[in-house]
Amino acid sequence: MPPPTSQDAWLTARRFGVVIDAGSSGSRLQIYSWKDPRVQDGGRAQTSLPKVEKGTQNGEDWSVKVQPGISSFGDDPAGVAEYLEPLLGHARNHVPPSLQPSTPIFLLATAGMRLLAPQQQAEVLQATCTYLKTHSNFKLDEPSASGPCGSSVRIISGEEEGLFGWIAVNYLTDGFSGAGEQPLTYGFLDMGGASTQIAFEPSVSEATKSADNLIDVRLRLLSGKEVQHKVFVTTWLGYGTNQARERYISAVVNDYLYHYPSASPSRPIPDPCLPKGLRLAESTSSSATYTLVGTGAFDQCLARTLPLLNKSAPCPDTHCLFNGVPTPHIDFSAAHFIGVSEYWYSSEHVFGLGGAYDVVQYERAAEQFCGRDWTDIVKQHERDKEHWGQGAQSAGSWGPEVELPRLQLQCFKAAWLVNVLHEGLDMPRVVDPGGNSTSGHDGAQERPAFQSLDTVGDIAISWTLGKMVLEANSNLRPRPPFWHFDAIEDRLSDHLPPSLTKETLGFSLVAFLLYIAALILLFGLFYRMRHRIRSVHRRYTRTKEHDFTQDGYAMEGGFAKRPRSPWTPSPTQLHQLYPSSVRIKLNGTPSNHNRYSPTRVSPIRSNSSPFPFSQPSSGMGVGAGLAPLPPDDANCSASSFAPTPGSPRPGMSGLDGFGVSVSNGSLSSLTSRSRNSSQMNLSSAGGSLRGMNGIMRSASSGYGQMARTTSGSHGPVGSLYLDE
Repeated sequence: MPPPTSQDAWLTARRFGVVIDAGSSGSRLQIYSWKDPRVQDGGRAQTSLPKVEKGTQNGEDWSVKVQPGISSFGDDPAGVAEYLEPLLGHARNHVPPSLQPSTPIFLLATAGMRLLAPQQQAEVLQATCTYLKTHSNFKLDEPSASGPCGSSVRIISGEEEGLFGWIAVNYLTDGFSGAGEQPLTYGFLDMGGASTQIAFEPSVSEATKSADNLIDVRLRLLSGKEVQHKVFVTTWLGYGTNQARERYISAVVNDYLYHYPSASPSRPIPDPCLPKGLRLAESTSSSATYTLVGTGAFDQCLARTLPLLNKSAPCPDTHCLFNGVPTPHIDFSAAHFIGVSEYWYSSEHVFGLGGAYDVVQYERAAEQFCGRDWTDIVKQHERDKEHWGQGAQSAGSWGPEVELPRLQLQCFKAAWLVNVLHEGLDMPRVVDPGGNSTSGHDGAQERPAFQSLDTVGDIAISWTLGKMVLEANSNLRPRPPFWHFDAIEDRLSDHLPPSLTKETLGFSLVAFLLYIAALILLFGLFYRMRHRIRSVHRRYTRTKEHDFTQDGYAMEGGFAKRPRSPWTPSPTQLHQLYPSSVRIKLNGTPSNHNRYSPTRVSPIRSNSSPFPFSQPSSGMGVGAGLAPLPPDDANCSASSFAPTPGSPRPGMSGLDGFGVSVSNGSLSSLTSRSRNSSQMNLSSAGGSLRGMNGIMRSASSGYGQMARTTSGSHGPVGSLYLDE
């Protein structure tokens, strides 16, 4: 079957993941798929995880299995390539070629590989990594301490296997719904051929006691909310059904030889864990072969398999279950468990008792099966095979998945399962008087304390699903607000045809269109405001040029910018400030000389003066020590004043009110803007008006613009004259 093409609507925003479960008895490849978490279907609850489903559109051919286990190539690593070819070919045929480079592939080996020597493990993993790299385009990690292909090809621990299974179970049963602060999660039990695992979330009190032995699991829901769980996970290597069977055979043979030391290997050894009359040849660790003959006594089988749990092993902690493994207390009245793999096979395939577990009903079915004659069991199996060929299956018959090897060991596996549950994990044999499937007071069906399951809906319960849930969840981030760019892109990209998706184009069309729209909007705004922007720019430029020019004039004249003073001198103060040769005329008729109004004159402050003037140092010229000018609307009525000859005001001489130093009736050190000195001798108060006007013009040019004509509501202020 060819892989789907990029034009299929089913592929829109779809991601794929491939996992190969390399177990002890075989390897199973499973293809999973999920929608990009950022563009999940809006109808899916935001309080759930991303929806991981089968990796094929029709829900078929998503899984394929080969036998034996990959661990059988420990002595022949070169045979791994041929062994993996059917699995890899199946994945290539069902994942679109364009998506294969972004599709991660994992080969994760379990208990079977853990039993190999380290050198054999390394050689098998290296051969696997080399084959996957050279014969596929799937995504593989770079070499690291985890292995030659990083975390893509490696042996996982029993704890990882149990944790992945716990995630898978609670994902399928909505244990991560986030409906409450502490969602009610299921415990997970898994039993394979070589090991058995348990994973559960202890109660708050037990979690506090065993905090160091708990794994912190953090998952993010579609809403962006993070949920956290403290999970206890442990594994018992060698306590799977196949490994337990090998230890059981050794114990049976040793016990028989202890009682009959002279018995020959050809002498049959009675075995209560085999159906009545079944004869099996078994090899022990000493390579000797003995024949076991079934007696079909299930109660004796329970007693003979119980010591295999090693309950008497020393416990390094306050509480252990079996084989000395520390474990938190399990409150089975509140905790609920789901068992997979052998728990399901031993319950459903032969007894038809999968689902809610009832120990009484289970033991009764096991006792009846073990007590049957083996020849009768074989005849029923043959009859059921005929029904399979006709495409029908009668009630109570076995399905195609039930083969003779399963029927041979069913009695032992049933006894081992009961002992692990009730003697190993301490599960009560009677949880409540009405059984495990009673109804609550409100009529709602209560969850059984333990049930065996294989699928939920149409999804098989497997630790591989838990691994893919983590993979799909790894790219999920807190959901941004609607106005965030990522949120806009997520909402729009799901409605685009497959040919316009980010994966097909190589870039985000939504992002490209948003950038273009933003540029057009900015250009339109600038174009509409172009006149205002130009006007503001021109005004700003002129203002800067004007300030620069004025600063240049001030620096050339030696002036410093100082704020204006609100002080206005009174006529008496003006009389004291100026010499007798100067007469101020106020409220006069407006004329061209009004720009030399005394209100524009900035007197120089004296240290001994009670007025806010600044006194220049000796010899200072025009512009030195200028004080703030009084306002233009000073209302002065005095027309003339003259101090007493020979008694000038302390700190003042001559025209120092104008910044001009006058000594003995002479004016000196008057500097213009062009730095040309102007000196005039005023030997007496009879100096000409023309001379004074020249002085004022020089002073005006020295200041830059010392005075100006002042007019307003008060009219002209006045003019400055010299008496003849």
